[in-house]
Amino acid sequence: MKSNDIFDGVTDIRDDIIDSAAAGDAKNAKKKRSKKLRWISAVAAALALVIVGGVMLNTGGALKVYAISEAEYPKMAKYPGNWYTDKQYDAWWASVRAQKRDLGDTSDLESFFAESARTFLSDADGDNIVYSPLNVYMALSMLAELTDGESRGQILTLLGCDGIESLRRRANDVWNCNYRDDGALSSIIASSLWLNENVSFKKDTMNTLASEYYASSYRGQMGSEQFDRALHEWLNKQTGNLLSEQAEQIEFDAETVLAIAATVYLRAKWGFEFDKENTSPQTFRGADGDLIVDFMHQRDDQGYYWGEKFAAVSQGFEEGGEMWFILPDEGVSPEELLRDAEASSFIFSPDRARTENSKYLYVNKSIPKFDVSSDLDLVDGLQNLGVVDVFDDTKSDFSPMTDDDIPISVTSVDHAARVVIDEEGCTAAAFTVMLTAGAPMPPDDEVDFVLDRPFLFCITGDSGLPLFVGIVNNPAAG
Repeated sequence: MKSNDIFDGVTDIRDDIIDSAAAGDAKNAKKKRSKKLRWISAVAAALALVIVGGVMLNTGGALKVYAISEAEYPKMAKYPGNWYTDKQYDAWWASVRAQKRDLGDTSDLESFFAESARTFLSDADGDNIVYSPLNVYMALSMLAELTDGESRGQILTLLGCDGIESLRRRANDVWNCNYRDDGALSSIIASSLWLNENVSFKKDTMNTLASEYYASSYRGQMGSEQFDRALHEWLNKQTGNLLSEQAEQIEFDAETVLAIAATVYLRAKWGFEFDKENTSPQTFRGADGDLIVDFMHQRDDQGYYWGEKFAAVSQGFEEGGEMWFILPDEGVSPEELLRDAEASSFIFSPDRARTENSKYLYVNKSIPKFDVSSDLDLVDGLQNLGVVDVFDDTKSDFSPMTDDDIPISVTSVDHAARVVIDEEGCTAAAFTVMLTAGAPMPPDDEVDFVLDRPFLFCITGDSGLPLFVGIVNNPAAG
């Protein structure tokens, strides 16, 4: 990470981003976007924060976009595949181990993930809804670095940390133990800051964000088409173009002081792929009635898990991480399951597979293919969770960010996410931009697991922490 005096080494932003942005200026000059810059999440995850000053800033002068600092991610040896030498395998495995961190007691993380998921997934109302708790955690951690006083204290309380130093270490460990880019599994967590060229920023704070959060920093003219296009290119690159439509709707206002964009991108193959010849149409009893969708089928000897109101199985990814499918009992909604203590503990704990209510047997899985996405406004939810001062420019404290005497507040927080699964694997992305009957024990040898009614899913990385959590009410709807 290039974190030493990053403000002293201003260089032009990477040519491929600027060239693409310039080309997009002409193409989109007449295209009116409907959304101002906000937090938005995409497939796997992404988060951004828009912080706006209360005065109109002078945006005159020549238009330039600068890269103040660009994050350098850990280098990983490539997965050698099925045919390899001992040396190749040892090098790959050493790089995987190097990313691991001992998170110790994870009750703070589990509490935030569960509480925030209940808040943001409570209004599905028959629609599909996807949320990345890890993405929002990282974005809020970065926001805490930019604030002080009660503004910071409210974020620390929500995230379960007693100080900014402990949160910094925690967020860095969470980042590293969920980062993978080795050819077998792509789990990329990226962050960037977009700075108004007419506002001064404290370089020590920006250096901390670069070194501890792997956040790149760019500076330019807020409200310009070129700066918008540069952001779009960055978001699309970090999320594999899975959220390109959402990214195109984002634009900076001239008043924007700073925006934090955080993304999570996941692309993984199943460790045991579904046979496409076994895929067949089947009835799904959706929230709004029955529909016919393509179901994937597979028989596997694996763990089967159950609780008083649910049953669950997982589908492992190749060389790390897995996707959990949680089926509520008949008469139990996914939202009700999120409020249930036993189910919530299972979904959000990295030790979920150690539950006593588990059995190893043959599971006949029937899982619908789906491509689900959602766009959430997080402002009300964050305020309900206790983060309120940053949204009020008469109370907010952004003194660690700038010495400029201007009223500053967070203006909006959107979270967009998308998850796609098929016979070969799973792709997911997200970005946030800050501007009833008890389940019985299964049979001894074999059980059918059929996701033919609204269900929950949870996607985890190597750490076991949830990258994505979602409710599928209609597998046929995007």
